[in-house]
Amino acid sequence: MGDVVGKPGLLAVRTLLPRLIARHSVDLVIANAENSEGGAGISPESAEHLLASEVNLLTSGNHFWTKRQILPWVEEHPHLLLRPANYPKGAPGRGHTVIQTPDGRKLGVINLEGRVFMKPLDNPFALAPELVAELRKQTPCILVDMHCEASSEKNAMGAHLDGKVSAVVGTHTHVQTADERILPGGTAYITDVGMCGPLDSVIGMRKELSVERFLTLRHTAHEVAKNLVYLQGVVIDLDDKTGKARSIERVREQLPGT
Repeated sequence: MGDVVGKPGLLAVRTLLPRLIARHSVDLVIANAENSEGGAGISPESAEHLLASEVNLLTSGNHFWTKRQILPWVEEHPHLLLRPANYPKGAPGRGHTVIQTPDGRKLGVINLEGRVFMKPLDNPFALAPELVAELRKQTPCILVDMHCEASSEKNAMGAHLDGKVSAVVGTHTHVQTADERILPGGTAYITDVGMCGPLDSVIGMRKELSVERFLTLRHTAHEVAKNLVYLQGVVIDLDDKTGKARSIERVREQLPGT
């Protein structure tokens, strides 16, 4: 699932995810949680809310550090919440892990952050093959959350890892793209899986405040919007033996009453 934004996003996941799991016979659920606390950052409470809502693993991005109270929590739960793997060595947390289904099937997950229009982190394109090689010792099934601003950078990572991982899914821009497909090497790809949060907004925030920022160029505090709340993401079907993707399907479901 795409970036979960504030309380509306948390409510959408808690309400809609169980029926989606049943409808699609989902084995494992991954959600990007970096905006789950107040629209920017993660708190122990928002992380635990998502994990209690049948989410198996949380990924993040450039807002991982915004709420500092998450740092002790992630040190205690390093395999439940990932931060981008290309942060400098010594950063709290970890950027890749392996999760598994109740019957023992494994999925490797890598969280990366892009550098175009973002922080000058370590090169994700150089690091990714190293992490893939490490995870492939345990499983051929690997998903990459590519958290970045530029669609070109996400497309390039898809091409870079095609045939080496099962899926490359983009997050961060909060706008679901319509380019889901299986790449030539068997990797499922989408530029951005979208957002779990209010669509009557500017990427989850109250549109009036965002418009004011663009009009005046003055800082105004962001507030999470409330209306037209959706859960967005993708369902990916993998071949357990080869790690190749069989299909990728967009999910876009509205929270009743919003």
